[in-house]
Amino acid sequence: KMSSGAADLRQRKKQNCTESDKMAPEERNKENSKLGRSPKYMLIQRFAKLFFGCLAAVTSGMMYAVYLSTYHERKFWFSSRQELEREITFQGDSAIYYSFYKELLKAPSFERGVYELTHNNKTVSLKTINAVQQMTLYPELIASVLYQASGSEEVIEPVYFYIGIVFGLQGIYVTALFVTSWVMSGTWLAGMLTVAWFIINRTDTTRIDYSIPSRENWALPYFACQVAALTGYLKKNLNCSAEKFCYLLVNASTYTFMMMWEYSHYLLFVQAVSLFLLDSFALAQTEKVHEVYRIYLFSLIVGYLLQFENSALLVSPLLSLVIALMLSRSLQMNMKKSTFVSRLLKIMYIYLVLTVAVTLNFILKMFIPHKENEHLLKFIEVKLGLNTTKNFTMNWLLCQESLQAPSQDFFLRLTQSSLLPFYILVLIICLFSVTQVIFRRICGEPLKETVKLEDGRIGERPEIVYHVIHSILLGCLAMCLEGMKYLWTPYVCMLAAFGVCSPELWMTLFKWLRLKAVHPVLLALILSMAVPTIIGFSLWKEFFPRIMTELTELQEFYDPDTVELMTWIKRQAPVAAVFAGSPQLMGVIKLCTGWTVSSLPLYNDEDLLKRNENIYQIYSKRSAEDIYKILTSYKANFLVIEDSICNEVGPVRGCRVKDLLDIANGHVVCEEGDNYAYSKYGRFCHEIKMNYSPYVNYFTRVYWNRSYFVYRINTVISFQS
Repeated sequence: KMSSGAADLRQRKKQNCTESDKMAPEERNKENSKLGRSPKYMLIQRFAKLFFGCLAAVTSGMMYAVYLSTYHERKFWFSSRQELEREITFQGDSAIYYSFYKELLKAPSFERGVYELTHNNKTVSLKTINAVQQMTLYPELIASVLYQASGSEEVIEPVYFYIGIVFGLQGIYVTALFVTSWVMSGTWLAGMLTVAWFIINRTDTTRIDYSIPSRENWALPYFACQVAALTGYLKKNLNCSAEKFCYLLVNASTYTFMMMWEYSHYLLFVQAVSLFLLDSFALAQTEKVHEVYRIYLFSLIVGYLLQFENSALLVSPLLSLVIALMLSRSLQMNMKKSTFVSRLLKIMYIYLVLTVAVTLNFILKMFIPHKENEHLLKFIEVKLGLNTTKNFTMNWLLCQESLQAPSQDFFLRLTQSSLLPFYILVLIICLFSVTQVIFRRICGEPLKETVKLEDGRIGERPEIVYHVIHSILLGCLAMCLEGMKYLWTPYVCMLAAFGVCSPELWMTLFKWLRLKAVHPVLLALILSMAVPTIIGFSLWKEFFPRIMTELTELQEFYDPDTVELMTWIKRQAPVAAVFAGSPQLMGVIKLCTGWTVSSLPLYNDEDLLKRNENIYQIYSKRSAEDIYKILTSYKANFLVIEDSICNEVGPVRGCRVKDLLDIANGHVVCEEGDNYAYSKYGRFCHEIKMNYSPYVNYFTRVYWNRSYFVYRINTVISFQS
């Protein structure tokens, strides 16, 4: 029965496609005859519009990529620096990602390089890791293959090739946002405005300035392409060839996005919830929405197999929701004969899906072993105030700026660029229109097959409703975590630009106002051109000089102390040495020297999180013997103490590393709002610099400069004073 139902579904889709393909030319010919235009003239006009729109989209993407490359060169003086100085610009987790790219290029063959990464025991001491799975190194695999296969070794240096790919992807990101806004509004003027707002608000739309190799910079361009294709796919009266193209692009980009970023399934879950709400209110073709669900399911299964049986994908909320939606859909199809049950299921549909999804997710977590996301759940509990903890890692994460609520400066910047006011205006109009459509559906009024401009019903367009819901959900997340603004703000730019350039949105507003003095259709067409033009000129006048100043102004990024430290390690330290220190510094040491380290700046592994907490004890009030035992348990030979952490004067007291360690170790007592510190020992990073017993018995200083102190961990301990 299910197979026959699916066959009927496919047959209906084919019939709808053929009908729309037949009807569309007839309707266009009627309109053209009324206006006195020949079909040939209209074909040339449409082709010209498409050609110049595509040209503008591609040009915008290319110019943004060139802009990023130029800004990066001006900021770091990249071309005039030595390789070591270039590599130091990669900080924290970025350094780790790029170090594996270097290792792949140094390997005798690609197959050998992949094997060494999947059985890696030269990065973290006493630990063999599958780096490809644990750190999602598929971007580095692709970049190394392209670099070697294209014969670029003799043309361009590896670092330029690597960052060039990332900047190129950012260009694709901007192009995809351009196309999305263009498809929604019908004019590529909206795409131009989207790009302008995106670049002007660059500090809030992308993290490319701070962390080039980060996973999101590789993944989000593919998600933007998926959103653009999904926007086209959801449109009504789409011809078969365009629908198939959009479907294939959604399929390819969804799978690629999932392979590029370990947290991609959470973002796809938010998108799936948006589509679920869209389908629940019967505002889109159910067949299309369920095709997208099948794409999610296919991507999860293939991703699970190719990501070395990644259990995080099996226990992801996305999989549970998709299965629940498919089961609920099957129940609805089988209950069609019973009118009462059918209506009851429609009323209870949302509750049914959510209940099944939560239950299924709970069952999967019971039977499938998983540890990857336990710390994430604990973090959410503490963040929502459901629990309290003295755990160093949890409190350290809570203190990170990206995991705080957004500051007032964020909203001020969006307001100064006029983005936030227009976004709120567009969102309010769309929300009211969608609410009207939902009430009409509840009252039994069907949706119109084709919505005309004079109807003023922008809320009946499924792609618009999807973007409104998706934007609200992402906005709610961005209001809780500042790091989520990099997902939300680009779509704020796109939605605001679409709204001010869309005659339908202005017409919807005029329908409510019931204008009679001026013809509403004419006024809507005029405003959809005049308003974005005025915005564009004002943005050009205010922000273009600032952007040009950024590109012409030579900035200087130079860290001589870190350069000296790396040089000393490469020249003086034994090849088999293991270094211990802060995870961020260990990432740079691994990249610049290749030496084994005791910890990494990664937060998706329980063992690494525990290592980081233990090694951070060098900044706590613990005895020399305790620190020595911790370091030797990880076979560390050298200890690097950073003066910036030891003498940190943070803007928020209680969020400094040493404060968090004191809280976790019970060295701070809070009484009546005052903090009292007590410990038998002084702070280790201070005491070790005094060169007295017992510190000199366990550690010997071998190198120091203004920022770093390096100590050899003694293997033979002498307690002579």
